[in-house]
Amino acid sequence: MASSDPNEHSGRRQRQKEKFLRNGFDVFEQHEILEMLLYYAIPRRDTNPLAHRLLNRYKTFGGVCDAPCDELENDFGLSKNAVVLLKMQPQLARVYIDSKQNNSFYIDEDTIGDMFLSKFIGRDNEAVAMILGDAKGRIIFSDIIAQGSLNATEMPLRKMVDLAIRHNAKTAYIAHNHPSGMLVPSGRDLDTTMTVYDTLFSIGVRLVDHYIITDNGYLSIRQKGLADHIFTH
Repeated sequence: MASSDPNEHSGRRQRQKEKFLRNGFDVFEQHEILEMLLYYAIPRRDTNPLAHRLLNRYKTFGGVCDAPCDELENDFGLSKNAVVLLKMQPQLARVYIDSKQNNSFYIDEDTIGDMFLSKFIGRDNEAVAMILGDAKGRIIFSDIIAQGSLNATEMPLRKMVDLAIRHNAKTAYIAHNHPSGMLVPSGRDLDTTMTVYDTLFSIGVRLVDHYIITDNGYLSIRQKGLADHIFTH
């Protein structure tokens, strides 16, 4: 029997928002992401059943955003505001990615560390970032690609390869943070660097450097000469 508590839906919304602020969408199912987005167009109704119905027909979040406007309005009773909100998502994603992948932005090894440093501000847990360059030395991808422990078995190698192939990359830089504040690479870090180097080399992409990041600064493994056996082999 459904609950009659008038605060039930507002309580769930607040919990979902707090969950998002703590973890981002990494821990959300697609229906939860859609449910939460619809909060901002449907302020006083439980959007969870609607999210499930939309996904049952259109299968994915992207499929819902790409669905015909008349179907969203007539078949699902969405308001114009809700339809506009959904239709904005692919466009916002495009604007966001385009703004980060400015083709006039060339790789400058003197500033790569600072670029990585900015990606880890306020992060308490370990994460992995990657920058990819094209044949002309332009940055074509720059983002956090994983969160969690960094070692040879848990490093997101497949994602690195997929991104490199998708963007037709020629060079790559990676970074991960040490929340402990120790600005020194461990033996595990060096083993991981070798694994990433060999994996990317196998698809024609050169790993140029691996950075260690802390709240107080960063360290370039290559520039410090800590892995000459990797970067020169």
